[in-house]
Amino acid sequence: MNGSGGGLPKPNEIERVFGRRGALIGMLHLRPLPGAPKYRPDEGIEAVVEQALREGRLLREAGFDGLIVENGWDIPFVPPEAVGHETTAAMAVILRLLRDELSLPIGVNILANAASASIAVAAAGGGSFIRVNQWVNAYVANEGLMSGKAGEVSRYRHAIGADEVRIWADVLVKLGSHALTADRPLAEQVRDLEWFNADAIIVTGRRLADPPVYDDVVEVRSVTDLAVVVGSGVTAENVGRLLAVADAAIVGSALKDGGVWWGEMSSAAVEAIAAARDAALVARR
Repeated sequence: MNGSGGGLPKPNEIERVFGRRGALIGMLHLRPLPGAPKYRPDEGIEAVVEQALREGRLLREAGFDGLIVENGWDIPFVPPEAVGHETTAAMAVILRLLRDELSLPIGVNILANAASASIAVAAAGGGSFIRVNQWVNAYVANEGLMSGKAGEVSRYRHAIGADEVRIWADVLVKLGSHALTADRPLAEQVRDLEWFNADAIIVTGRRLADPPVYDDVVEVRSVTDLAVVVGSGVTAENVGRLLAVADAAIVGSALKDGGVWWGEMSSAAVEAIAAARDAALVARR
């Protein structure tokens, strides 16, 4: 196992951010932001902030370790170079308000694959990490050909003095075709992420709310010393099994009524997942 970017060993990213392994990170699918087709000017950004704070409080009170904010309602998404300044500005404001209110570590993911914009938001708003769906190589996404921008984003991060914002990168990101890298085994693609200095590896299912293939999580864990994060499909029923292998889990759809990402966040669902995680950690002591 390598677990290093460019040959340099790294501490476990989950322990660094949250102080322990087995962390739960709640996903905030933000309401449509200014510039998005579904944005409601009559309600303004205040409505976006209100929902984000309400959901963030619910997650904190249930015992979640951190949050990640995503412009999940800005459908249809655009390629990174087409993400507008209004999106970046709105995300930075929301992130800062969440940080001030909740005092939890927070990550940023601006869709689609807008890593530089996410870095800017995290630097301005106090974010701890960003999620990058395609950090290296390339795949065919709903938005078209999506190429990894690790080199230029890393230079941008350093140029603005934001090296403390860490990179959590997906391997075999969902909602796309991986035909371009089909000749590269999963283990090799994990090593690509290590080589290009990712700090954590995210393993996901093939679509929203789909759990990853369990054997994929096991394989990724076996070939890297970097932190491994499950990035989709985590439920109260499977969180214990997944966290027996992975270091952390990002939970989104399972927090909502009906288990769908567009539903209202359910206090019962949030508490059930937190309780299942806690029980699994106690059982392993």
